[in-house]
Amino acid sequence: MEFCGGHTVAIYKNGLRQLFPPTVELLSGPGCPICVTPNIDIDKVIALSRIPEVIITTFGDLMRVPGSRSSLQRAKADGAAVRVVYSTMDAVQIARDNPHKSVIFVGIGFETTAPTVAASVVQAQQEGLKNYFVLSMHKLTPPVIGALLSSGEVNLDGIICPGHVSTIIGSEPYEPIVRDFRIACVISGFEPLDILQACHMLVVQIEEEQPRIEIAYRRAVRPEGNREALALMSRVFSVGPGVWRGMGEVAHSGLKLSEEYRDFDAEVKFAITTDPPVEHKGCLCGEILRGVKVPTDCQLFSKSCTPEHPVGPCMVSSEGSCSAAYLFGGGRG
Repeated sequence: MEFCGGHTVAIYKNGLRQLFPPTVELLSGPGCPICVTPNIDIDKVIALSRIPEVIITTFGDLMRVPGSRSSLQRAKADGAAVRVVYSTMDAVQIARDNPHKSVIFVGIGFETTAPTVAASVVQAQQEGLKNYFVLSMHKLTPPVIGALLSSGEVNLDGIICPGHVSTIIGSEPYEPIVRDFRIACVISGFEPLDILQACHMLVVQIEEEQPRIEIAYRRAVRPEGNREALALMSRVFSVGPGVWRGMGEVAHSGLKLSEEYRDFDAEVKFAITTDPPVEHKGCLCGEILRGVKVPTDCQLFSKSCTPEHPVGPCMVSSEGSCSAAYLFGGGRG
């Protein structure tokens, strides 16, 4: 299973599945941050956008993701103050420029983006900005890999570990996964040859029955990771449970602002009320993210659900399995 959505796109786009013999099968995992964000979290953001004095700032890929009943794109069309930014510091600048508004940055992503969000909070504190807030929905990678393996739903022999995430956390956090589940793990880059090399290394580990964590992306990943980024994350965030689409609550897989920075926590500052979340009928995103289904198993795929008119987030995101399968060819290869 490849965890990362970037790997999923590269595999589909370059036809890598077709290069493997029948004895090797690749499954896509929950590696798209937009896809794994559950409807309840999208609903929270939309509820915040309806507060008159609030400006929501977000990366563009979140805009079209459907919540239970709406999306940020629709909320903006209805008059909500929603702005797309290209960095967290853009959001901080909007807070500087609008001192009488509350500016909320929606923090979505894995360990890759969390340090930049942490940096924005530290910057806001240093400047004494009282109107900058973060709604943290960040998630951690190794705990959910462990949850997937513990579930027993998919029979995996190896994991292609995420490249960008691993530039931050390194290889060491995967060692307990190897030890506890006796499964081969290789960190891969994103070029076709990177992924093929990682798969070869996984096959060697499996055939030799010597599972371990290896790095096939040494131009970017060190075993210890990026210590400065990790220290910044540890300073600003505290680890707690995270809620994942299709998997529910996973212990130790979420990041919330720590006590020191709770004044910047949107969930603390604002009373967020939403109706009970509703799942979209027929959408198999949850099962696809767990690797128990593939996009073409879904009856909505390429019919009522397309990139132009997506029903679920796996078709919205540029890193979603359904989007990749639609654009570059579906099925198991």
